[in-house]
Amino acid sequence: MSQHKVSQSKPQPGKAIVIGGSLGGLFAGNMLRSMGWDVHIYERSTHDLDSRGGGIVLQPDVVEVFRRSGIDIASIDLGVDSSYRTVFNPDGSIQSQHPARQTQTSWSLIYTTMKNTFGDTYYHKGKKLIAIQQDKTTAQVNARFDDGSEASGDLLIGADGNGSTVRQLLWPDAKPTYAGYLAWRGLVRERDIPAVAADGLVGDFAFANNKGSHMLGYLVPGDNNDTREGHRYYNWVWYRVAGDAQLKDIMTDKAGNYRGFSIPEGKLTERWRAHVYSEAEIFLPPNFAAMVNATAEPFGQAIRDLTVDRMVNGRVILLGDAAFIPRPHTAASTAKAAANAIALAEALKRFPDNIDQALLAWEPQQLSLGKHLYRQGTETGNYLLFHH
Repeated sequence: MSQHKVSQSKPQPGKAIVIGGSLGGLFAGNMLRSMGWDVHIYERSTHDLDSRGGGIVLQPDVVEVFRRSGIDIASIDLGVDSSYRTVFNPDGSIQSQHPARQTQTSWSLIYTTMKNTFGDTYYHKGKKLIAIQQDKTTAQVNARFDDGSEASGDLLIGADGNGSTVRQLLWPDAKPTYAGYLAWRGLVRERDIPAVAADGLVGDFAFANNKGSHMLGYLVPGDNNDTREGHRYYNWVWYRVAGDAQLKDIMTDKAGNYRGFSIPEGKLTERWRAHVYSEAEIFLPPNFAAMVNATAEPFGQAIRDLTVDRMVNGRVILLGDAAFIPRPHTAASTAKAAANAIALAEALKRFPDNIDQALLAWEPQQLSLGKHLYRQGTETGNYLLFHH
């Protein structure tokens, strides 16, 4: 087995261009910043990203990014704890229940914590990537944006999510595919939870299964990341089978605009809003059905699959959902992006004077992780929605 000589010298800071200012981009940006790298994040949106609607199971890799980014974890409340995992039968009786203490957080809490840590100075909004060029002579990567501006660096990180422009430019054959079902989602203020819904749901991580239907829900922090009792939200996710034509109709909003694979809160047509409520009464146990009907504005997203064979192209890499979209049943999408970022920092520390060698060392394990989660999520989702 060949041996690489590992430099023990102090890493020489480089310059990184991060495309995408959501969680993956912020994880990578903060990790490289903590090593002394000059990091600029470019986000296509012109405003802070919409934080509503994202319940997340808090995973160790995310906490580790917080720690390595210099965040005093003991000083912040990271989420809401649940005590049991409870599975309900369609009639509302309990199928199974066992102790399983874990913490549920929100997309908002992770995003605001990471963004505040990174700061605004090098976080550039309204930057839509249109071209990437790599100069093999200088080993520099150049990014060009639709406003005519450009940025150059030693490394470009494509952390721009499942619709990644970086992937479309350099991995054009890698495209997400629809899995045959979507996730209806909703948030209910804790004080608005009906009594019948609170029974068995509040305080636990709850599930319910039926033909072509899989439901789950849990408490998450409320507005301004408030975790106090009475100030939280109940976050529910309901997976339902839907054909291609049906999905296209669902994803066409009130104004007649086709939104592709995600319909935001407040944009669902009245027809489909009523459909969600009526189907809840048919497929869900009474407590979950009441929770759905207490949701003023359900929203939805199509479940899609994506896998790639390579995550490195010269000095350009894919990170997080830009490379692999694991189905949500793995509860690992955010954690995967965090793991990618931690491993990248470790590889750059291991080869401080050779970025290319660092990327060569980084890629295999990240590919293995992505493919493992892809398989796990696909098998779980197909079983729950099509074979359960």
